[in-house]
Amino acid sequence: MSQPIHIRMGGYGPATTCFSLALKRIGERLATEFGDRVAIKYVWNIMDFGYRAEDILWLVESGVLTLGYQSSSYLTDRIPELGIVDLPFVFSQKDAARAAMDGALGATLARAIEARSGFAILGWFENGFRHVSNRLRPVRAPADLAGMRIRVLPSRIQARTFELLGAEPLRWDLTEALAAIAAGTIDAQENPLANTVTYGAHKFHRFHTLTNHFYVSRPVFLNRPAFDAWPEDLKAAMRAAVAEAVAYQRDLAIAEEQEARRAIEREGCEIVELTPDEHAAFAAAVRPLYEEARRSYEKKLFDLLPSLAS
Repeated sequence: MSQPIHIRMGGYGPATTCFSLALKRIGERLATEFGDRVAIKYVWNIMDFGYRAEDILWLVESGVLTLGYQSSSYLTDRIPELGIVDLPFVFSQKDAARAAMDGALGATLARAIEARSGFAILGWFENGFRHVSNRLRPVRAPADLAGMRIRVLPSRIQARTFELLGAEPLRWDLTEALAAIAAGTIDAQENPLANTVTYGAHKFHRFHTLTNHFYVSRPVFLNRPAFDAWPEDLKAAMRAAVAEAVAYQRDLAIAEEQEARRAIEREGCEIVELTPDEHAAFAAAVRPLYEEARRSYEKKLFDLLPSLAS
């Protein structure tokens, strides 16, 4: 009997998160379909083993893991085109964002990643809309961010966004950010509510503002040499399993975000919901970034974003 094909899937969150549950969904579907032709293993949270969150990239690209996910912002230094979806206030609705990532925009960005990496991109998990939390004061206007040291994803565009908003952005990996939040050595962070709760930032940050400033996706990527060597039926099954898992993860993410809000409220934190005029003030403050971006990215990328196309 031939040896099974080993498929090791990993992420950087507890087993209960929507991302981990989506990985399990992939594995269970493949195990049901292929039986002992495959051997499925999971590493839910690589940070439990001393790795940084960003290490998921090399762990998959080197073949230590077969499949992983990571916020696209972590790849922007290597694949600059991904910065287009780091622009603030590009999407105002989840449905539009999902359609873009499942359509021509996502396909274009997937090809860009594959051209300059050892990954095969099979879909896009939803990390969702991001909000600001901090330990100092309520934030209702850009002026309230003045001087705040805020952790952002390792993205030039995201750092520039918070510079324009008056904060001091720190392009840090999640691992070092969590330690600094607990120690109180940085003032603020930005994340979907679910991430804020999953990583415990709400225990140190009293103030949460629903800014919806970025919508971030997490590509689902495989080690391409391993994937390319698989028999065609397994490759097709993995593509189908990831597609199903993406839809499943996005549904779970909605409920997870709602529960996270309740957890923040139970902790005694303050949640600020911006009025339309207050939200518009944030968008106005970062408007120079769009013109800067038009000098950096090809017009065809902007044409894939209805809110920015001209």
